[in-house]
Amino acid sequence: MARIVMKFGGTSMAGTERIRRVANLVRKQAAGGNQVAVVVSAMAGETDRLVNFCREANPLYDPAEYDVVVASGEQVTSGLLALTLQSLGCDARSWLGWQLPVRTIEAHAKARVEAIDGEALTSAMEAGQIAVIPGFQGVSEDGRITTMGRGGSDTSAVAIAAAVQADRCDIYTDVDGVYTTDPRIVAKARKLKAVTYEEMLELASVGAKVLQTRSVGLAMKEGVRVQVLSSFVGDDAIPADELPGTMIVSEEEMNILVEKGEMERQHVTGIAHDKNEAKIILTRVPDKPGAVAHIFDPLAKAAINVDMIIQNVGRDKGETDVTFTVPQADLARAQALLEDKRDDIGFNRLITDSKIAKISVVGVGMKSHAGVASTMFKALADRGINIQAITTSEIKVSVLIDEDETELAVRVLHTAYGLDANDEAA
Repeated sequence: MARIVMKFGGTSMAGTERIRRVANLVRKQAAGGNQVAVVVSAMAGETDRLVNFCREANPLYDPAEYDVVVASGEQVTSGLLALTLQSLGCDARSWLGWQLPVRTIEAHAKARVEAIDGEALTSAMEAGQIAVIPGFQGVSEDGRITTMGRGGSDTSAVAIAAAVQADRCDIYTDVDGVYTTDPRIVAKARKLKAVTYEEMLELASVGAKVLQTRSVGLAMKEGVRVQVLSSFVGDDAIPADELPGTMIVSEEEMNILVEKGEMERQHVTGIAHDKNEAKIILTRVPDKPGAVAHIFDPLAKAAINVDMIIQNVGRDKGETDVTFTVPQADLARAQALLEDKRDDIGFNRLITDSKIAKISVVGVGMKSHAGVASTMFKALADRGINIQAITTSEIKVSVLIDEDETELAVRVLHTAYGLDANDEAA
């Protein structure tokens, strides 16, 4: 018997037929003797609809009231799933965020989980009751409903799994696992049996859309084993315990799997791409202490996230060029802020480019193997793909290239690192 938290996204909950399919998957887990809690998202498109209502009601809406409105989407699906489970003969009830409670801190619309009291929930699960919990929502210190930002249901599920000390957290999505790259780009992409928290965190942060970055970070912090599965399977599907999804585990557990021969250790685990970044170049910035701080301080105060940063070699006249990337959605704001601070910063020209893509190679094997970066650079050069910027971490190498060359770059690198599935496995 295992204690399992199951999480279903908006596409899985889009309408009564899909909710009934979800209910059958949940019932099957409970029938196998497992203690089960379920975290659900709002129906696909529902949160956008509610957000638009808020904007129509008041363009300068109060974030606290915004949370009251948008949190209702998950409340509806949690109640509907509980009702459907009851119709199938299951003992089920819904638990709203304030009933557990899920305590959150920080601002409305982007709250963070501080603590969850799992005592009542654990008792209900031990008694055989299926708990259905709306994701994405919690309660603030002053008792107001809060929401955790888009994709927050993944974080809710991991937090609840930690609170009830679950054996694992199953995240059901519209994909059946984590692949070596996007299968829509590379037909020979392989589904991974397991990846480490570090690898998944890097993959999520550089463009892989399988899991929300915050949820992976929380899983790593709390040691929650996460499994990525597809909910779009038939009613006669085998249980998740036997279904070959992708497990996200600690590096220690990964090493055990490798030692047992259940996993093959690769230098590179996956290739990710992201077309949602824009490049900014400031030319002839004074090459002196504090100059870079004048650039990034106003961006930080405006909550504009800066990713890749490159400061070129100083010019003869004590000047340098600074290149960095920001989310495309923030490009106009970032440009306006920097122009406003032109005199303080002292740059000559501001050059922007939104037609770029970030390509990243990720793998914990990089820690102990040299040559990963050079393989990347040579493979791209051999196909005439120009690298505009480079950044690295212990287990990641990212480059900026022209957006039009994204798919070619992903395919070239996938092959260069030996990640293509063979014809028999493909």
